[in-house]
Amino acid sequence: MKNLEKLFPFWSDLDDADKKQLEETMRVEKYGKGELIHRTDTGCKGILGVLSGQIRIYILSEEGREVTLFRIHENEVCVLSASCLLDSIEFDVLIEATEDTEVQVIQTCALNQIIKLNPAIELYLYKTVTENFSDVMWTMQQILFMRIDQRIAQFLWDEMVRKNSKTLQITHDEIAKHIGSAREVVTKVLKYLAKEEVVSLSRGKIEVISKEKLHKYL
Repeated sequence: MKNLEKLFPFWSDLDDADKKQLEETMRVEKYGKGELIHRTDTGCKGILGVLSGQIRIYILSEEGREVTLFRIHENEVCVLSASCLLDSIEFDVLIEATEDTEVQVIQTCALNQIIKLNPAIELYLYKTVTENFSDVMWTMQQILFMRIDQRIAQFLWDEMVRKNSKTLQITHDEIAKHIGSAREVVTKVLKYLAKEEVVSLSRGKIEVISKEKLHKYL
C-alpha cells in the first residue's frame, strides 16, 4: 500500500489492531476525468485520500448551475464523503474527478467502529472540515466581491502555478464550473484577455503568454 501515515495524518495515532482492521476494508478506486465519485444524498462512502489526480467538491443550484466549493489535490484527503460520522453535520454536496484520479478509500463501516474508541480520528475529521469551511468562505468572497475577470485571472494563475506550466488543458465550461459562472461569460472574458495578449486560446487549451499582464488582474 501507499504510505498511509503520510496520506492520513491520524494513522500514527492508531494501534496495530486498528490499522489492520482499516487496511482489510480499504480499497483503491480509479475515476476518469468528469466522473462522479460520490454524492452525499446516496449514503456515506468514507474518507478519500487522493493518490493521484484531483477532485472537486461542488453544489448544484435548483437551476442546475454548479458551484465548486473547493478542490482536493494529490496527497490530500476529502472527509465530506464521510460526513455521516460527524454528529449534527450534514453536507449536501457532490464530488467529481476533475482529472484521471486514483483514491484510497477508508470505508465508514470500519471507521465507525474505531472512531468510538479513538478520538484522534474524530478530531482529525472536525479539523479538516473546519479547514474546508475556510476554503468555502474564500470561494464565497470571490463570487460576491470579485469581478469576473479577477476570478478568471485568479483561477488561471493558480492552475499555472499548480501545474508549473503556462499551458492549461481546460475548457471554458470547466472553468465556469470551477468559479461558479456561466460558460458564455467565461468565454467573453477569455476572448477579451486574448485580445489584450494575456492568453492564447485554442480548442480545449489556454496558454498564458504574459504572466505580468495576467498578474495585473489579480
